[in-house]
Amino acid sequence: MQSPNIADAEWFRRSETQSVFHCLNRDGFEVRIAGGAIRNALLGQPVFEVDFATTATPLDTIRLAADAGVKSVPTGIQHGTITLVVNKTAFEVTTLRRDIETDGRHATVVFGTDWKEDALRRDFTINAFFADRSGAVHDPLGGLRDLEAGRVRFIGDAQLRIREDYLRILRFFRFSAEYAQGGFDEEGVLASIRERHGLERLSKERIRAELLRIVIARRASAAIEIMDETGLLALLLGGVARRARFERLRSMEDALSLPLSPVRRLGALALFVEEDAERLADRLRLSSEESTLLYALAAHSPKIEDRIGRDVLERFLYRFGKNLMLDRVLLAWASLPSYPHRIVDVNLLRWILDWEKPHFPVTGSDLISLGWTPGPKVGEKLRELEAFWIEQNFRPSRKALLQRIDTAGGVTARAPSR
Repeated sequence: MQSPNIADAEWFRRSETQSVFHCLNRDGFEVRIAGGAIRNALLGQPVFEVDFATTATPLDTIRLAADAGVKSVPTGIQHGTITLVVNKTAFEVTTLRRDIETDGRHATVVFGTDWKEDALRRDFTINAFFADRSGAVHDPLGGLRDLEAGRVRFIGDAQLRIREDYLRILRFFRFSAEYAQGGFDEEGVLASIRERHGLERLSKERIRAELLRIVIARRASAAIEIMDETGLLALLLGGVARRARFERLRSMEDALSLPLSPVRRLGALALFVEEDAERLADRLRLSSEESTLLYALAAHSPKIEDRIGRDVLERFLYRFGKNLMLDRVLLAWASLPSYPHRIVDVNLLRWILDWEKPHFPVTGSDLISLGWTPGPKVGEKLRELEAFWIEQNFRPSRKALLQRIDTAGGVTARAPSR
């Protein structure tokens, strides 16, 4: 991988990207694309965010942007970062810098103009690339060799890099799970073990963000295995991991080409009883939506054996929705010790994915037209009717349901039409 050039990349040629070059390559300053966008471009992977580094100070960046009519936002000006917005596309632009003091979470920096010095403060060699306005890739630390070899390696002393920011422990395992081709870098693993106490200094939100990305990474199983065997995973989860169930779930997802769900995988990895969901939701500061899903996955599910009654399953589908039901079925299968391919009913999974929720045909207006007074009792009666309709596997028609109601607000003794 000698002297590569990314000028032909579609995202590089976009007018928005080029506008940043035109805006900041003036008055003796230089701007280059930095980090992950270059790495992914060289690997032929999608690029979703483009970050820049510049020799201009933050105030100079703001001035140059204003001169070019580009909006700037001081999103992290104390650390040298200004966000430029071009045609609603945001680009982070950070002044070259070096750390003069770190506490494991935050760094005090001074600004500079030395590209290699800036590269030396980054985490991994495969993240220390720069690309100039011609698309030429600059590799001051030999990251191209590591990228070609499928190695994820800390820059310099791994332990020192981690002490600068303990989140790098989790980033090491995430990047290794995504980009490493062979075993994980031994120095990086050992340094992560030695500095594991630093994980306690990280915010719950930062841990959550990294862990949920690790569990869906390309080689998630390898990362989980090492983190579990070294005690790192127990520190994060506050409990024992269910690696075998995690692996069975991952195997099923791969075999069936199912979309990945980080919460589903977290549930497979860490849920034993319902109380685990509460602990994990708090420990990882999960979002409301993520917490709700985790609680639902921990709740009692229908018993899953080699075959499931479609009528029972359809009632669960109506109550929980097909995405949650798919998650619960997969977790139930993954919880069985048997090899999953013997258990999985592919046709059943397809039926779940294709299932259309039936429409409950009675409304409050129907009851009011029969003489019911608007109010809470209408809602109660609708819920009662809907429960009956569900238990009858959605077969009673609107007419049959209305026949169960008289104008006085009582329930008739007539059997429903089917």
